[in-house]
Amino acid sequence: MLRRSSPLSKLSTLGMIIVLIPLGYGVYKVFHDMQAPEVSISHMADRISPSVPVVVTATDAPSGIKSISVEARYQENVIEIAQQKFSDGMQTQQLIFTLDATNLPEGAVFDLEVTARDASFGGFGFGNKTTLILPLRIDRTVPRASVKSSAPVIFKGGSACVVYSLSKEAQQTGVRVGDLFFPAFRQNNGDFICFFAFPYNMEVKDFTPQLFALDVAGNVFAASLDVNRKTRVFKTDTIHIPQNFLDLKSAEFSALVPGNMSDIERFLQVNGPVRRDNAAALLQIGRDTVDTMLWKGAFLRLPRAASRAGFADFRTYYWQGQKVDEQTHLGFDLASLKQAEVPAANSGRVVFANYLGIYGYLIVIDHGLGLQSIYSHLSEIGVNVGQNVERGQIIAKTGMTGMAGGDHLHFGIMISGFEVTPLEWLDSHWVKDNIVDRINETGGKSPEFTVNPEDQAIQENQEEQNPPAKKPVRGRRR
Repeated sequence: MLRRSSPLSKLSTLGMIIVLIPLGYGVYKVFHDMQAPEVSISHMADRISPSVPVVVTATDAPSGIKSISVEARYQENVIEIAQQKFSDGMQTQQLIFTLDATNLPEGAVFDLEVTARDASFGGFGFGNKTTLILPLRIDRTVPRASVKSSAPVIFKGGSACVVYSLSKEAQQTGVRVGDLFFPAFRQNNGDFICFFAFPYNMEVKDFTPQLFALDVAGNVFAASLDVNRKTRVFKTDTIHIPQNFLDLKSAEFSALVPGNMSDIERFLQVNGPVRRDNAAALLQIGRDTVDTMLWKGAFLRLPRAASRAGFADFRTYYWQGQKVDEQTHLGFDLASLKQAEVPAANSGRVVFANYLGIYGYLIVIDHGLGLQSIYSHLSEIGVNVGQNVERGQIIAKTGMTGMAGGDHLHFGIMISGFEVTPLEWLDSHWVKDNIVDRINETGGKSPEFTVNPEDQAIQENQEEQNPPAKKPVRGRRR
């Protein structure tokens, strides 16, 4: 007798098939996975400090990672360093370890052996495996720095220079200031030169620059750098935002911040988040530098130009009588004729020539050792990225792109992408005393330099724009 299956039994059978298909596929993958895991190690140098954390990353897409083990093979000994098994079937797993527990002596040469297995039934049921063997030498010797230049005088918002030597090779060295890092550059005589900044937004008590060096083994040197700190008072300014400015910038700001919002809301987005994004972009541009000085002679300013806004002016913005924002103006504004020709402040290489948010059309010239000049709000750009330019060469025309409300040049100086007061670098007396002479006193080779007697006016302008803080007068209370 034939028996008919019910609709319910058909559904049950279909359900089992739906469950079994992926299960069967998973079993198929596990049994037929012949691919070994991919393994990488964070430390690939030939020397290592035992205290340096090493990260092993293992990946296996078909079956997931089952285990990671690490051993050291030293002479006739096998030293187990770390081992971990995983049961969650994740495709990527990590194991972090140090060599502290091995107690290997200084200079010991050994093989670091890292093995990762996947969760398949390959390798006779133990899983497919990958083994990496890295020959290493124990190196606990910390690099030492010897400062060769005299302690610099540095004003808040300004720049300084230090020249030093290292006792051993380093993969990274320079000056740390809070969260900022200013890389140093090795010269032909073996010394390192580092330009660094006293951030405009940091108090004197918090300005504690550190000389830093990291060698390939992971040993770290860090020591306080002797500097003569000087505070400086920056100006404050009140900016009332007129509607005609918002109308003028409507199309430009809409391209920067699209979406349905009021004119003032869009302005605040440009003045805030876009400004911060632009600062981050400049930090990246600041890393595009060379290890030699490309500049020579005094830095030039825009000729026949009147000074406008100064460096680190603190601005409070008002809209219809209400306070809506606060920002700090970085750079030095110079106003001349409309669409005036802009000369390169000094010799160098163009590393940026394009539009950048609040800066509008912008040119950045690298002068070497992390020193760069910036020219913004331009109406025309006359150079290309990678082009070498000479001091005084016309590179652009002034304009009012970006956050500019009128035709002018926003001129700036950056140290490794961080803006500092440009007035110091426009003063040839300051450059000679604080940069050229400090390099020369160490036996290094600085650019040929002649002090420009006309720079006395620049020095006076600097004091007017950013006066040093006045010391309190002590006397009888009245």
